Amino acid sequence: MNAHADRPVEASMEEVIGAMAARLTGVRGVRAVSLGGSRARGAERPGSDWDLGVYYRGTPDVAALTALAAEVAEGPAGSPVEVAGPGGWGPWVNGGSWLTVDGVAVDWILRDLDRVERVWTDCREGRYEVGIQPGHPLGFWSPAYAGEVALCRVLADPYGELTRLRAETADYPEPLRTALAGAVWEAEFSVAAARKTLGREGGAGGDDALFVALCLSRAFGVLVQCLHAHHRTWCLNEKGATAAAAALPDTPPGFGRRVAEALRAPAARAVAEADALVREVRAVLEADG
Repeated sequence: MNAHADRPVEASMEEVIGAMAARLTGVRGVRAVSLGGSRARGAERPGSDWDLGVYYRGTPDVAALTALAAEVAEGPAGSPVEVAGPGGWGPWVNGGSWLTVDGVAVDWILRDLDRVERVWTDCREGRYEVGIQPGHPLGFWSPAYAGEVALCRVLADPYGELTRLRAETADYPEPLRTALAGAVWEAEFSVAAARKTLGREGGAGGDDALFVALCLSRAFGVLVQCLHAHHRTWCLNEKGATAAAAALPDTPPGFGRRVAEALRAPAARAVAEADALVREVRAVLEADG
């Protein structure tokens, strides 16, 4: 019998998640736990996942995390619950586990707190990286680490480290704004590369179709990052980022619709639309510096 069945689902899950976060910080190496995603922003829908950032230093006790996951999660009898340790999910997303608790999806996402702090130092000095990461087709943009902290809700933080870092990331660094807005050159370069490919024999719809599509997708992704940075708004990943950029002030009219239509259009028309959007976004970025 579900011990929480006599209480509303959302209220009971708040309690379950709070207790889970406290237990997670009892695992060796774990320093803090946060709530991220739509639930941290108050934009969740019925059935939205609970995304927990599990911040650690050194090497977390993966065996203890696995034991805890097996205790709190639901699954077929005899089926092991898996927790991917650092690096198990790639170089940037790091590791974690996908769990079902009281019929609700709960994701644990491991985050190396030392690395997050180093990335935050880079952000304040106008430096960032874009790394290859499964699940992030446009790459993992390192400022997302700082953005996750800035937008999270701290659930358990016995040492006060994540709370301190969250207070620091509340102010978007101007050097990072300048650096990311300046990446518009890459969008221009990608569109130019796609246009050059179209000029080759057979390039419009032949063997280079993949290259053209990748160039345009990259260009649009960079524009989204530029617009977010220009407005000092954290961009965490590709999901929903185009719509979020379209809703920002001064974004070129119809931005989201035009991106979607370009990605479905014949190559020559798509390149022309991408070129127009790059020029319009550059004008926005240069309007007030």
